[in-house]
Amino acid sequence: MNKIVLISCASKKLPRKAKASQLYASPLFQLSLRYAKTIHPDAIYILSAKHGLLDLETTIEPYNVTLNEMTTSERKTWAKAVAAQLGKCTNINRDHFVLLAGQNYRSHLTPYLQSFEVPLDGLSIGKQLQYLCGKLSS
Repeated sequence: MNKIVLISCASKKLPRKAKASQLYASPLFQLSLRYAKTIHPDAIYILSAKHGLLDLETTIEPYNVTLNEMTTSERKTWAKAVAAQLGKCTNINRDHFVLLAGQNYRSHLTPYLQSFEVPLDGLSIGKQLQYLCGKLSS
């Protein structure tokens, strides 16, 4: 069983093309990525509203798409596509997924995952930042 971290994208982005790991400029995304690396996963991917599943090294242009503005039907379609992408690079039935993602990014995706955890579940953005900072400083 592998440990796979999934981090949701962020609306704050660099104004130019960049690697996915660098494009998202929000403090929450950057802290989530730093935290993800400390738990020594087998892989880290970004959940992108526009691209679906993104490898950290994939170079992309800035975009303005968010699941928060999509209908439930559109989010379900997105989640199904992401699950299919995950199925190509992970063992969706055996791997353990750590979701550092908001409700809209995970609610329709988790039914496809057999084993997962959501460390930031129920926390406001401020509390998520506090949690991550605390984990990174210990």
